[in-house]
Amino acid sequence: MIDHLGIAVSDLAKSVAFYKQALAPLGYELVMQMDTYAGFGVGGKPDFWIGAGQPKDRVHVAFATKSRSVVRDFYSAAIAAGGKDNGGPGIRAIYHPEYYGAFVLDPDGHNIEAVCHEPYLG
Repeated sequence: MIDHLGIAVSDLAKSVAFYKQALAPLGYELVMQMDTYAGFGVGGKPDFWIGAGQPKDRVHVAFATKSRSVVRDFYSAAIAAGGKDNGGPGIRAIYHPEYYGAFVLDPDGHNIEAVCHEPYLG
């Protein structure tokens, strides 16, 4: 089980602003910030960290949700925060029939996803 993860970002202030807005529909908040890093999480426990540096490689991070509407809300918030579309909300049957995800590139080009694996109940 993963406890937390971190990624490098080239502009910490810009990325903090992006993630505050993009992750809000998922219930994530900025929990802690120091000079060179910031931690986001739910319920006061940071599990997604960003740190000032030079991203050497782009990463893919997927956040699980319990509803497709939250996936759509994430996508809208991330685009409004300046993210770039990398695959709008929809079924990705290549993974499995109920895989509903949306993909946005953050300010450094990291592929950030929200995904719901739950069956659609209407």
